[in-house]
Amino acid sequence: MDKSKRTFLKSKRSFRKRLPPIQSGDRIDYKNMSLISRFISEQGKILSRRVNRLTLKQQRLITVAIKQARILSLLPFLNNEKQFERTESTTRTPSLRARKR
Repeated sequence: MDKSKRTFLKSKRSFRKRLPPIQSGDRIDYKNMSLISRFISEQGKILSRRVNRLTLKQQRLITVAIKQARILSLLPFLNNEKQFERTESTTRTPSLRARKR
């Protein structure tokens, strides 16, 4: 077998089939916090469909459920651990416009 033909052969590695993140019995609802929290990043952002490995319909339902939970204050809109603190770099500087008298 030539080297040029050998590169086009598929590798015979076996891949482990991943389980779907949402089982058939799971109900996608704004009250199901254990399910919803799996699809939110540490910053509070909704993770993409590619990262979640969800179908389009499941992703839409998850997005609607997360937004409903945020509106009802079950989830925060932002999940910042640190409170905003003023540092020297963010302190106000005197205005550039000089007051004309």
